[in-house]
Amino acid sequence: MVEELGQIFESSGVVVVAHYEGMTVAQMQDLRAKMREAGGSVRVAKNKLAKIALEGKACASIADYLTGMTVLSYSEDPVAAAKVVDAYAKTNDKLVILGGAMGDSALDVAGVKAVAQMPSREELIASIVGCIGAPASNIAGAIGAPASNIAGILSTIEEKAA
Repeated sequence: MVEELGQIFESSGVVVVAHYEGMTVAQMQDLRAKMREAGGSVRVAKNKLAKIALEGKACASIADYLTGMTVLSYSEDPVAAAKVVDAYAKTNDKLVILGGAMGDSALDVAGVKAVAQMPSREELIASIVGCIGAPASNIAGAIGAPASNIAGILSTIEEKAA
């Protein structure tokens, strides 16, 4: 169990620690399902075992948060787990975010919420692809335009060059 937790702490882009006292089994299953959809996982482990697994890891700073009934949410994507936990905590007051870690950076509650506001890896890729594709679509649109539009574009380019 300690070895498995150690692998989680090493390979995760973000780990979020939260209290879940009072949550029903159905609510916990709902959280797990939402986390799975986002590409992350939820793990409940004994705090003592998790603290042992944290020894020597980059995210060892989260050991202070491991008191009481804690749940670990993690994902390879450095934003996914934080987004899901933050969104779920807004709708369920029994899930209380304590903090987390992103690599070797410790995160407090505000830090987890700030990470949750960042765009995910997929959103960033879509944005970059959109930026790359925009000039090509403009050129294609200009080529397909009537000859008068092309002449206007060329004269504008000529004026800028002069």
